[in-house]
Amino acid sequence: MDEFVGTQTPVRRLTDPAEAIPALEDAVPGLAALRLPARPDIDWQVTEAELGTVLPDDFKLLCALYPPLVIGDFLGVGGPAPGRESLWVQGRVETLETITEWCEEAEPAVPLHPYPAPGGLLPWAESNQGDFFLWNTGPGVPNEWTVTVASRSSAWWHYTGGAVQFLADLVSGAVERWALPKVRPEVMEW
Repeated sequence: MDEFVGTQTPVRRLTDPAEAIPALEDAVPGLAALRLPARPDIDWQVTEAELGTVLPDDFKLLCALYPPLVIGDFLGVGGPAPGRESLWVQGRVETLETITEWCEEAEPAVPLHPYPAPGGLLPWAESNQGDFFLWNTGPGVPNEWTVTVASRSSAWWHYTGGAVQFLADLVSGAVERWALPKVRPEVMEW
């Protein structure tokens, strides 16, 4: 990552997961058809203990309502499968190796650090083209975390909303897609 592009702020931050999910369903009309018939028994206590942090409620609700997803044949997002929480955590840890390298290459004017550093970047989604979508883990509680986009094209930028609202705004065009392709409002199970 070599170039900081900027920061985008939503018109109104959706802090309630029950608001963020409908915003994503509006942006991606086929999403509601993929709702799971029953919520999976994800052991968030195990997941969060192994990560060393609690995760945002909007992300946990997304994982409770939907299977892992691919949005616009571009962006993959999903949480741990029941009984396989440790594997999901291991995937985040492996991705952090790449994030660590990118943080070391970032311009020093706006320092970036990988998680578990205070305020460090923790991956929650990625594209099929090598872009990473990360939580900025501080300051504040997980429901206040914001999003950092680390593009494969060496550009990175911040979005001052949560992960699910970011997805909705990215697909709907409410945010500029700095260094990212247009994401079509299509979805399929991953």
